[in-house]
Amino acid sequence: MFAGTLSLSQNTRKSCTSLQGSNQLQSSYLLINFDPIAISVGPLDIHWYGIMYLLAFLSFWYIANLRAVAQPWWGWNKADVSDVLFYGMLGVIIGGRVGYMLFYASDMLMEDPLSLFRIWDGGMSFHGGLLGVITAMLLFAKRTRRSFWQVADFAAPMVPLGLAFGRLGNFIGGELWGRLTDVPWAMIFAKSTGFRANETAALEEAWRSGALDHLARHPSQLYQVGLEGLALFFILMWYSRKPRPAAAVSGLFLLGYGMFRLISEFFRQPDQHLGFLAMQWLTMGMLLSLPMIAAGFIIMWYAMHAAKTSTRGQNK
Repeated sequence: MFAGTLSLSQNTRKSCTSLQGSNQLQSSYLLINFDPIAISVGPLDIHWYGIMYLLAFLSFWYIANLRAVAQPWWGWNKADVSDVLFYGMLGVIIGGRVGYMLFYASDMLMEDPLSLFRIWDGGMSFHGGLLGVITAMLLFAKRTRRSFWQVADFAAPMVPLGLAFGRLGNFIGGELWGRLTDVPWAMIFAKSTGFRANETAALEEAWRSGALDHLARHPSQLYQVGLEGLALFFILMWYSRKPRPAAAVSGLFLLGYGMFRLISEFFRQPDQHLGFLAMQWLTMGMLLSLPMIAAGFIIMWYAMHAAKTSTRGQNK
């Protein structure tokens, strides 16, 4: 749960009870309460999160193979794409989990070190996943005798689409919701209302009555789908459509993600156990995004400067 999560007050429960039996929809907002299980086949339950991860990895594999053929200057083939995807998957899962426990749940990690391995309980960090992927790309680059930037620049444009699927999974899971608001497109997330998982009927009755409208929130997961997901994906695909200086594409990724994440953090509710770090607006997500913006800017400047210097040297 997160900071700002509100349990139902006695007045709210009374108003819900007095309106029971009325089927007229009075709420102004959508209720987000998806079943986390997408498909059940016998004893096997396939969760939406698993589907989103699968779509993220498949989209990377498909688009990377298309680029390897259409943009031969990268020097990649299908075997390279499959191998770097395997390395990246390990980096995302291991780095994402370790990063979450270190950045967002260090107290839990100290009290219960084995909680690091309970991935099914939830908790993955993008910034930790990024560090994991960087480590994986370093290893892949060393194995294939490429420079780190040759690997990172090729992979970076496909990453935001995977992030979009991940944020869509957060939305379907009804977590990482936004701050309270009354904008027309606000939504009510079931897990933020105080109702238990086995109180679906009471939850829907309260929602239909309008008794939960004061708990409407920004669908910040969808903001992130649009910004650090789709928008950044199209920007990077456009920018990398022709050869660029080494490190420039990676620098643009860091700069773009950091800026888009910083914007979305103004609408996203911080984790309950962290809350606002300062001044009732600074969040951990913002704090972790600022170094990304700075690093992206520096890397892009260095890439452009190095390219210009090299061109001048060749023209002498």
